[in-house]
Amino acid sequence: MSDTLTLEHAMQEIEELQTKVAFQEHTIDTLNEALTSQQYQIEKMQVQLRFMMEKVKGFEPSNIAKLSDETPPPHY
Repeated sequence: MSDTLTLEHAMQEIEELQTKVAFQEHTIDTLNEALTSQQYQIEKMQVQLRFMMEKVKGFEPSNIAKLSDETPPPHY
């Protein structure tokens, strides 16, 4: 009788461990998908940032003077 209880207990423990491993595998897969998605988004934003930096560097200084640098009209 004692051997039967021990075997049943061992089988329950094995089943519990299998359940935990399955849950952990699912969690790892989910985290991997999230990480892959985030890495793609980061790379996309890096490309966009490089594009914007090049665009900003390409801006020419404006030919219009600042209001504070303008001389007032003669009637002032």
